[in-house]
Amino acid sequence: MPNKILILFAHPLFEKSNANDVLVKSIPNSANITFHDLYENYPNFDIDIRREQELLSRHDIIIWHHPMYWYSCPPLLKQWIDLVLEHGWAYGSKGKELIGKRLFQVITTGGKKENYTPQGKDHFTIGQLLEPFCQTATVCNMHYLPPFVVHGTHFISPEDMAQCGEHYSTLLQLLERNDYDLTEFSGHRYLNDWLITKLL
Repeated sequence: MPNKILILFAHPLFEKSNANDVLVKSIPNSANITFHDLYENYPNFDIDIRREQELLSRHDIIIWHHPMYWYSCPPLLKQWIDLVLEHGWAYGSKGKELIGKRLFQVITTGGKKENYTPQGKDHFTIGQLLEPFCQTATVCNMHYLPPFVVHGTHFISPEDMAQCGEHYSTLLQLLERNDYDLTEFSGHRYLNDWLITKLL
């Protein structure tokens, strides 16, 4: 059976982001993939919690797609996490709705890959900065996968960005077809790296 994928997209300035425009346009047209733009649906931050929980229940793989904002996510996605992942529904002794689902993040950042190292300008790896999201998934009994990351969005060439879009499309197709094993992600910092091993 194919996986159903929910992409929760959160970008407050989507119209100014060439990188995210390419990624979003690369999403395969499939009945199994739902693209859900949070800023378009909730411009006033008035999140419909039950609607969001129903969406989560109907999908196997959840993606938080967002730019890196001050080493975290944009405010609407943080509010979504705070409100939608309720105690007694998403976690706690009676919170069983998300058990076994897979979660990962699609991140765009202006910083170069080498910046996100202990010796680099930003001192921490992307994985280290995303630990609160990983822990959120763990508390909700989900499998947290490595992120798919596009670095250097301010200076990436159109050709390289197009390739990132192609890779994102391929990744979604592999995940939709369930063409992977969870153990395959072990040791990969980014899903980008895992994908390269699948394409070799």
